[in-house]
Amino acid sequence: MIAASRPVQRPPDAKLLVVDADGEIVQARRSTLVDYLRRGDLVIANDAATLPASLAGVHLRTGAPIEVRLAGRRSLEVDAVRYFAAIVFGEGDFHTPTERRPAPPSLAPGDRLRLGPLRATIMRLLDHPRFAWLRFDGSPSDIWEGLAHHGRPIQYAHLAEPLALWDVWTPIAGLPVAFEAPSAGFSLDWRSLATMKRRGISFATITHAAGISSTGDAALDARLPFDEPYLIPRATAIAVRRAKASARRVVAVGTTVVRALEHAASARGFVREGPGIATQRIGATTHLRVVDAMISGVHEPGTSHYELLRAFVDEVTLRRVGAELEASGYRTHEFGDSVLLERQARVPEAADAPSPKSSANACRYCAAPAPMLSL
Repeated sequence: MIAASRPVQRPPDAKLLVVDADGEIVQARRSTLVDYLRRGDLVIANDAATLPASLAGVHLRTGAPIEVRLAGRRSLEVDAVRYFAAIVFGEGDFHTPTERRPAPPSLAPGDRLRLGPLRATIMRLLDHPRFAWLRFDGSPSDIWEGLAHHGRPIQYAHLAEPLALWDVWTPIAGLPVAFEAPSAGFSLDWRSLATMKRRGISFATITHAAGISSTGDAALDARLPFDEPYLIPRATAIAVRRAKASARRVVAVGTTVVRALEHAASARGFVREGPGIATQRIGATTHLRVVDAMISGVHEPGTSHYELLRAFVDEVTLRRVGAELEASGYRTHEFGDSVLLERQARVPEAADAPSPKSSANACRYCAAPAPMLSL
């Protein structure tokens, strides 16, 4: 597999690997995606727009140049933009591979940061010297204006040219809450949505603050994905209940949709509407209660996105999928090719029971329940 190095959301040569519930593999053009959906399917996508979450600036106590990458927040509310969790890098930018970026100066609570027109204070470190909880100065409108004028999309070294904000907004982008693009949605366009409607395939959305894919630090990467707030509209929750009641497939467009739906589901698969914070990790021992199939990008082994695939297919099938992707030169990362995985039947394991970590009140940004974040 190779990294997709051009920011083209829907290249005409994009590939699609389809894996059904029996482990049968078919290769196709991604433009034929709708042909592999079924009448009656409910397709759910993340309609979050991507924030310009990379902010160059200065650590004022030392005068050292830094880059701040916003990585988490406690709410999707438009006015709740004073507080963010953030990864802080030393001097440099996306041209240097993330894992080779220098560390920032030593960070401490009370340190002030100048980020273009914005000013922020480090409130506390989050169990790592580069992971901090920030408070921005000013009103919500001041902060939004500063982000719009100074921020850039988070970007990695596999893309040589700077990304524009419109490069990372999906066709259905709405509320700007994602820290990186919910890029599985790049596989959709208005023509494919119209085709779905004609063929009796339903479509709905959720909003999920898609998180960062890499911090450049092995210890922090092992904690990915961070806690991510989401909102499930009432209409989507009703559509899921009706689909499950009539044994129709729920097809998630991207890992963020899987996280949100499964976090909002009861033990019987009843999806509640409203806001929540996805705190769980999904992997081989996860019993999926809602999602029957997933459209995803091509992910490399070792990433949290790849681990989520293990909830859909067994290890033997995943190795076969990996061999097909490698042999056929599928492209990885956000502008790469796609896979459509149907969940294989499996016997739920004892480890499937939700842990205390999956509580909607849990928060990986602090050692106390989420209300402690109301600084």
